[in-house]
Amino acid sequence: MNSSPSRSMEAELRTGQIDPALALDVKRAQASTMLERLTSTLATNAAISASALFVTTIDRGLTLSAGLWFAAVIASLLLRVALASILTRWETVEHAPQQALDVLTFGALVSGLAWAALPLTVPNFHALGGDSGLYLIMCGMATGAVLMGVGHNPVSLAFAIPPNISVMASLAVSGGAGGWLLTIDVVALTMVLIRSSRTSEATFVGNVLGKLKATALADSLSSANSNILRANYRLEVLANCDPLTGLANRAAFNAALDTGISAARAAEEQLALLILDLDRFKTVNDTLGHSAGDALLVEVSDRLRSAVDGRGTIARLGGDEFAIILGGADAGKLARELAAGILDRSRQPVMLEGQPTVVGTSIGVAFFPLHADTAEDLFISADMALYRAKDGGRRQWREFEPAFRSQADRQNQIEHELADALDAGDVEAWFQPQVDLASQEITGFEALVRWHHPYLGPIAPPEIVAAAQAANLADRLTATIAEAACGLLTRLPALGLPRATVAINVSPREFDLYSVTDVLDRITTAHRIDPALFEIEITEEAILDTLVAGEQLKRIERSGYKLAVDDFGAGHSSLAYLVALKVDRLKLDRRFITNVHLSRQNQEIVGAMAGLGRALSMEVVVEGVESEEEANALKALGCQFAQGYFFGRPMPAERIPGWIECRRAVTQRQVA
Repeated sequence: MNSSPSRSMEAELRTGQIDPALALDVKRAQASTMLERLTSTLATNAAISASALFVTTIDRGLTLSAGLWFAAVIASLLLRVALASILTRWETVEHAPQQALDVLTFGALVSGLAWAALPLTVPNFHALGGDSGLYLIMCGMATGAVLMGVGHNPVSLAFAIPPNISVMASLAVSGGAGGWLLTIDVVALTMVLIRSSRTSEATFVGNVLGKLKATALADSLSSANSNILRANYRLEVLANCDPLTGLANRAAFNAALDTGISAARAAEEQLALLILDLDRFKTVNDTLGHSAGDALLVEVSDRLRSAVDGRGTIARLGGDEFAIILGGADAGKLARELAAGILDRSRQPVMLEGQPTVVGTSIGVAFFPLHADTAEDLFISADMALYRAKDGGRRQWREFEPAFRSQADRQNQIEHELADALDAGDVEAWFQPQVDLASQEITGFEALVRWHHPYLGPIAPPEIVAAAQAANLADRLTATIAEAACGLLTRLPALGLPRATVAINVSPREFDLYSVTDVLDRITTAHRIDPALFEIEITEEAILDTLVAGEQLKRIERSGYKLAVDDFGAGHSSLAYLVALKVDRLKLDRRFITNVHLSRQNQEIVGAMAGLGRALSMEVVVEGVESEEEANALKALGCQFAQGYFFGRPMPAERIPGWIECRRAVTQRQVA
């Protein structure tokens, strides 16, 4: 037959199979229960001991021995009161519950021994006669102690067993069949009390364990619930937060944009959306590693937080693309000021791998409801404005214009048809001559890309270049123009121009996409062209961005190509970089050339740049010369080479021989 759960728990407790912390809590509950019941137990004990004293004095009167017994009982009770007070004051139940139980057991034993002495204190004690009533009192006290002491059976048995043993001993001594029979009854009663005491304790322990386990389960469930809530919060944060920068992610951005537009529509206010893109972030990753790229993204995020200053929502949409949402009555003004401020901050270098690096920013701005009526259309509008900012030379911000939509459709068509146009030879190079201002001799040509679309008409060179980069055709476009340039170089000696150069334009953005030097080396080698006659024109932006373009520019120099800086003066070139890269030519921006003969300021600027070129042993070429007056003024200012409509418009290669012949004929007539 299986034992009860209570007995099983008691056995586990005694054998140490239960968790020590749980066992200690059970001991605390036992000691606390026994201590709480002690007051009523002692009061009952004192009252019954008084009644026992009264019973002994009915026939004999108060004797000295009876008085001493009563005093001993009361003393034992006072001892237990004192011990209980000490246990309470020292908080022994909490810190050492087993020690408290031992002390309570000792006190109960002292009282039990005092009660056991009762038959010895009565003169001429008649066990089976008139004094048998005392047995009833003593056995009743023992039984009551067991019934009251359900928490810890050693305490109740320590009190109950001594009186029962005293009763059994006195009955046995009295002799006779009746005495022995009663002795056997008391023994049986004692066995029942012991069994009952153990059963009561087991039940008590089982109840306490069940309560403790239920409490522990409740605490565990509460803790688990708290953990789940914290985990849900972390998941919610992760679901809405970019883990690297701490900014809102795309999901949170989409929700914020929808909410912002709804609020702006209800309040009849504007909502501004700024989309930002870092210039050449990929190159930072490729050259310095992803850790440097991550450090850059964190720095940019901190700068955006500082610039926005809590006035809007900032999100990282992915990679190096960020977005800012601004609401309120002054959203338009704030967005324009913020865009300009972010550009200023982006010009400050960032320390990456111990070196200062300038990574520019391009920004597109659009407004609700001025430019779009939905979140999706607003995002598309801002993205179009960003594209225009990047296409316009980067490091600038553009506000959306309705014309951008038709321009975007046009650009998409150009991108889709560019590959076929390259295959068909519809994209070609035209050449504009360059002349020596002093001798009027032809010194070279600049190759310019041309494409006459059957439906769209002439495609502007910037559109072609942007489409090639977007469609991953930049290397094919450069190869096409380089092939044409090499073809012209092979024919120029027969036209009397053996030392004339041909220049092609390379956008610094192409340095991110492919190895420019590898493409040019392959083509010039195939045509057996002297690299010194092949000139590569880049903008000042590439000179500044040494992290991105520096290695490729060095390779261009090592291959022997001439290097020219186009639109010089429009940017912020460093003289140290110009010298370090051994630039051969500076091409002055045309804005300084137009009507230079009428502008004293432009004359001083051009003169200073011509002097700078001579000081750096660099040739200076002026672009956009359209009149004889401009040509004469430039010659007087010390400029050596020039190109422009005054000397010759861009033309296909097959027209160049005829143009050269006509120019020489005109020159000969002027000399004659």
